[in-house]
Amino acid sequence: MSNTTWNRHHVLSLADFITAEYDAVLQTAASFQEVLSRRTKKVPTLQGQVVANLFFEPSTRTRSSFEIAAKRLSADTLNFAAATSSMTKGETILDTAKTYLAMGTDIMVIRHREAGVPNAIAQEMDRLGVKVSVLNAGDGQHEHPSQALLDLFTICTLLDPAQPRIELLKGKKIAIVGDILHSRVARSNIWSFIASGAQLHLAAPPTLLPKLFTEYLSEEKDIQNNQLFLHWQLEPALQDADFVMTLRLQKERMTAHLLPSLREYHQLFGITRAKLQLCKPNVKVLHPGPVNRGVEISSDLMDDPEFSLIQSQVTSGVAVRMALLYLLGSGKSY
Repeated sequence: MSNTTWNRHHVLSLADFITAEYDAVLQTAASFQEVLSRRTKKVPTLQGQVVANLFFEPSTRTRSSFEIAAKRLSADTLNFAAATSSMTKGETILDTAKTYLAMGTDIMVIRHREAGVPNAIAQEMDRLGVKVSVLNAGDGQHEHPSQALLDLFTICTLLDPAQPRIELLKGKKIAIVGDILHSRVARSNIWSFIASGAQLHLAAPPTLLPKLFTEYLSEEKDIQNNQLFLHWQLEPALQDADFVMTLRLQKERMTAHLLPSLREYHQLFGITRAKLQLCKPNVKVLHPGPVNRGVEISSDLMDDPEFSLIQSQVTSGVAVRMALLYLLGSGKSY
């Protein structure tokens, strides 16, 4: 495991992560990736602790990988589903969280369609003076820290499997393409990629990447002018890119008609083999999933291991979430 001291009680955002914390996650995840390659994939690290997955919003990859991660660490798991919970009878979110607290929960993994819910639960746990840690598994259009960390881990282990670290991305050109306006994944990735020293190029139609987007980000954190670039055409973002991340069009979050058609979007911003010719010869493509095949990325490219890291991202998710649960849970004493 990483020798870096970990003092963070909650993981709610990457906006205030420091280099040492990124490296702690990456190196701890690398250790757990080795564990996951063994015949016996379970370690007793969090034995006796309870991890509650409170998902107020549908999820496949994130929820499943957090559940597997907790079980691989020998923790007991509680899985919440809003549709079959007392919330249908009027119970509030905070009262639901307190119910799980009363059951002995040590770590709460929270996903909600509204931004700020994990923060509110974390503040309530802190107010109560309990040792419960809260991990943001995606909140509205705010952030998705664990997804960005697994994206970072996927890239860094490609560059140096033995010692993944954030400095490996310094000077690399990374393009993020698609529905950036509605993407909590993009916001978390912006913080991690900027922290790494990479050059980050955002590309999307103006309706999905407003000119004021960087001003909004600058209110949260100082961003170097030579690191973050906005494009309303795809080609400048792809030119000589080392990595390309394409994002799902989040039609469920769009409150207005922001695109003429999916066909036109694919023609202008969909990632295909032909468009990748603008990038570095060894370019790799990522997508946080779920994927709309033939819209954000061509189906053949998505399945091509020469270019696609999409399946590697899913695999990385378990190791990274094990690392986060371990780092949050290992400091608890009883």
